[in-house]
Amino acid sequence: MTESKPSKTARKRELHALQQLGEQLITLQDADLERLPLDEQLADAVSAARRMKSHGALRRQKQLIGKLMRNVDAEPIRQALAGIESRGNADKRLFAVAERWRDRVIDDGNDAVVAFRQETGADCDDLQVLVGELERAMSDRARKTVKRRIFRAINDTLLARRKDDRIS
Repeated sequence: MTESKPSKTARKRELHALQQLGEQLITLQDADLERLPLDEQLADAVSAARRMKSHGALRRQKQLIGKLMRNVDAEPIRQALAGIESRGNADKRLFAVAERWRDRVIDDGNDAVVAFRQETGADCDDLQVLVGELERAMSDRARKTVKRRIFRAINDTLLARRKDDRIS
């Protein structure tokens, strides 16, 4: 019995997918890139591509990265990229929740702070102080500054809560 090898189209599709995967590596932040299981040659090629400004040179470097990707097991890289993407999505969701709480605190004042305390279980004394500052703020600039501080306090609380949930 003979094994059927993949068609030329299927091989080209796979090679193109590997090149696209390699191109995704170029867009990653340094910290994320360092955590990926890349061999030295591929890591150097990605670093070089990140420094290139010339469109033609970058295109050729992407082709080289695609060629180097053929020699590595792409599945661990795909899984790591999926983890990075899901972490990014979680960060966006947390940011949106923090924005909603900020708006609620600005609109409802201390009632919203009490609701936030009940939901998060966090000590919200600083948030109550900020609500008082917001009520006393006279200028638009001062109000804007206090609103940013309210957001920061809420976001920091939510981030700490998420980290505690991961630890438990």
